[in-house]
Amino acid sequence: MTKEIYVEKNGYIATLVLNRPEKRNSLSRAMFQAIADHLEQLRVDSTIKLLIVRGVNEVAFSSGADISEFLDVRYATDNAKAYNELALKAIDALYKIPHPTIAMIQGLAIGGGLELANACDFRIATPKSKLGITAANIGIVYNLESTKRLINIVGVAKAKEILYTATIFTAEEGKNIGLITALHEPEDIEKATVQFAEHLLSKSSIANAGIKKIIQAIVDGENEENDELAQLVLDSFSSDDYNEGIQAFLNKRKPIFNQ
Repeated sequence: MTKEIYVEKNGYIATLVLNRPEKRNSLSRAMFQAIADHLEQLRVDSTIKLLIVRGVNEVAFSSGADISEFLDVRYATDNAKAYNELALKAIDALYKIPHPTIAMIQGLAIGGGLELANACDFRIATPKSKLGITAANIGIVYNLESTKRLINIVGVAKAKEILYTATIFTAEEGKNIGLITALHEPEDIEKATVQFAEHLLSKSSIANAGIKKIIQAIVDGENEENDELAQLVLDSFSSDDYNEGIQAFLNKRKPIFNQ
């Protein structure tokens, strides 16, 4: 796999790092493939319970898809179809990974970069971060899956404003519309992101994995529990985490869940 994408592991936390700082972490076709490959490995890695996605330094989370290669790999219908399928495969893999996911946004998160961040459960940024989806500046119709994801986060009216105007906006504005979960100063964001990750890990991984699946089913259109989701709920009542949670409550202590 390309070294422009790599994974670091620290205990139960994996960090997917975008490592193309000279191009502000713009995403090449090869990088989308590497993201998909890494995520498939992390999906089946039982030692990982949470994923952070970040840029390698403070310059950028990602400035978006690498437009310089578009005339070669994303021009005309056939090429565009193959490219789009690959990019969406990577983004969808991030969206569907069963663990909690956090995008740590330093600097730019533009176009495909913000699309990647929006596939995460949480987005933590600095006041200096800049956000936007600029498809309208280059004549691209933004895809349905990522448009729906944006609408689910910020609502229809704000999604239209973001997409129609292709405006670059601040992370503070992003927080005001629900796109950004939390803001931290550049010197604090790494520590704050890890602390938030550790807080999530202190909760039941069974509960959080199930909650994520239920929420995704709702935003993807489910209005009633199907057999799979109903069984997911029932199975949680037979788990070790459930027993530990009840015992901790009765004994007035913090639960210690098996990881």
